[in-house]
Amino acid sequence: MSLCPHMQQRLFSHQCVQACQSLPACKPVLTPGWVVEIVDRYDIDCVPESSRMDKVSYIRDDSIPKNCSRFMKVHKYMKAPIYIYYQLDNYYQNHRRYVKSRSDKQLLDGQKYHDTSSCQPVESNNNRPIVPCGLIAWSLFNDTFEFIREGAELKVNRKNIAWKSDRGHKFGKNVYPFNFQNGTLIGGGKLNPEIPLSDQEDLIVWMRTSALPSFRKLYGRIEEDLDVDDVVVVNLTNNYNTYSFGGKKKLVLSTSSWLGGKNDFLGHACVFVGCSSLTLAIIFMLLHVKYRRPYGDTSYLPWNRKSFSG
Repeated sequence: MSLCPHMQQRLFSHQCVQACQSLPACKPVLTPGWVVEIVDRYDIDCVPESSRMDKVSYIRDDSIPKNCSRFMKVHKYMKAPIYIYYQLDNYYQNHRRYVKSRSDKQLLDGQKYHDTSSCQPVESNNNRPIVPCGLIAWSLFNDTFEFIREGAELKVNRKNIAWKSDRGHKFGKNVYPFNFQNGTLIGGGKLNPEIPLSDQEDLIVWMRTSALPSFRKLYGRIEEDLDVDDVVVVNLTNNYNTYSFGGKKKLVLSTSSWLGGKNDFLGHACVFVGCSSLTLAIIFMLLHVKYRRPYGDTSYLPWNRKSFSG
């Protein structure tokens, strides 16, 4: 029994469709690479309750131990490397006097350059120059962190946390700290006088000042994955004084995607620009409706205005 030409064509098309559907094919499904973050504010809870009425006196008293333990629970799987940041809020590193209080020539070649006038008011101590001089270096962040999971310490990689260009071109390999934090008023962290500035990456990260009053700076990287429901014990020393100016301190554990770490600035900026554009569009539309200009109106032409008439 033979099929009519029309039925043969339909049968052939059906077989072709089945054959095509059985062929192997790549069907990519694009999913965004989510950035997982854990943020913990510790500046208040790490002050004993008896000292919370006068936190400034507490932080300035060197006889009181500043050790503190925090617990950070992992709610989503975090794939290594996990970046450790410390975050400071209400800290204006972009203040004009603060930004200018440094000497880039001294940082690069401190042995040959001794003019530290730009570092005021932290340019010398006991009539001897300070290396590195200036308010930025003097206020170096000095809280420390240790991470433990299930009784075992998580190794923190603190190498290559600063920009390579900064290490190689802005901080000298033959420049060593000298007379640093030796005055009566100590600002922040101290530096090892036997290590050149180019290898003191904490300082290099800190010296790249932030443009906003809330900022994060890289402390190190955890090279192990963290599973869901893992509890990370953080043993920290709460040394840095943010209490005198109402600042906040936070510890951040974060993964990254191919776009980098989490940053809400771009989203907020797009929302702001979009809302502003929409508002202006509505205003211009209302002005156009209320003060509509007839099409073909020649009264606004220069030669038809009264101001141009003789």
